[in-house]
Amino acid sequence: MKAKYFLFSFFFFGIVSAIAQDFNGIATYKTHRSVDLKMDSTQMNVEMQASLQAQLRKQFQKEYTLSFTPSESIYKEIEKLDTPAPSLGGGITITVGGLSDVLYKNLKNSQYARQTEFIGKEFLVKDSLAVEDWVLEKESKNIGEYICFKATLTKEVTEETYNSELEDIEMVTKTRVTTAWYTPQIPVQNGPEMYGGLPGLILEISEGDYSILCTRVTLNPKEPLKIEVPKKGKEISQTKFDVIKKEKSRESIEMMKSNRKSNDGKSFSIKIGG
Repeated sequence: MKAKYFLFSFFFFGIVSAIAQDFNGIATYKTHRSVDLKMDSTQMNVEMQASLQAQLRKQFQKEYTLSFTPSESIYKEIEKLDTPAPSLGGGITITVGGLSDVLYKNLKNSQYARQTEFIGKEFLVKDSLAVEDWVLEKESKNIGEYICFKATLTKEVTEETYNSELEDIEMVTKTRVTTAWYTPQIPVQNGPEMYGGLPGLILEISEGDYSILCTRVTLNPKEPLKIEVPKKGKEISQTKFDVIKKEKSRESIEMMKSNRKSNDGKSFSIKIGG
């Protein structure tokens, strides 16, 4: 009986491997982030807080495409008409950065290149893809026409937090759990953003208040896929880029503290990324 099972498994995975060699497609994803802001009621009334949260949620609802082959992929935002930064009046504006990002992944070489704009400059972040310790679960569900299986990833992450007066910095370590749903029916070890490494295309991601859902998949499209390594920007490693972002984040906090004092806390801006 074991010999028959072994032969069946070898035959099945041999077929999947052969199919994957000529497999390509385009997956469309939508992102969503829950927003729960708690602000001083003396600076912003309930109606303004609700309006701000609604606009922030809208800013995070974006659409992306993942063009993929078994060994390469390009992930980028679907272009839309430029819209002015939302404003709630009273000097409150919302700006979301990172809209021009292009993420290239080479699964064969375990490398990636992210073309991104930050602080008005273009960077080309190049580094190795991480090997994640996913736990494959038995639970399954359907996403569209695809049978998907659950996988979880648990990490300890350290974040900088500030008190309400933006005076004290505290390093807080949290447990972050990522839940992915992947389908072996599309045999590529890839997914949106930096997610991947599972035995099938990832169609859904849930991580705290952030989620990504695949809304459409086109397999073997008639038009040939164009997957090119991005080349624009100053080449830099992920570690060095993270240091730059942390330094600029602290500079922004200092600016917010200064603006608070000069404006008596009556106006501020919210900038996310970029």
